[in-house]
Amino acid sequence: MVMLIGLVLLVALMLPILSIVLDSPFGRALARRVDGPEIAPPPVADLAKRVELLESEIDDLTRAVEGLKDENAFMQRLIEDAPARRALPPRRSP
Repeated sequence: MVMLIGLVLLVALMLPILSIVLDSPFGRALARRVDGPEIAPPPVADLAKRVELLESEIDDLTRAVEGLKDENAFMQRLIEDAPARRALPPRRSP
């Protein structure tokens, strides 16, 4: 009878201790390890690929815009300098 009461007390005391350990960071890490490697579901993987593609497109567009800015600045300088230059060289007599 004493053995049975001791066993019941042991189980009753182990339940809160077990719940505390399983809810701790150690218990969560152990649960993640048991679950195995985390694999993203296909829709999230597709979205990640699309985001990566969009980021590369944005980089390409940024480079193109920078090139257009440089070309625009060059053309602006040519237009500003144009009145100071003669349109055609003087004509030579044959």
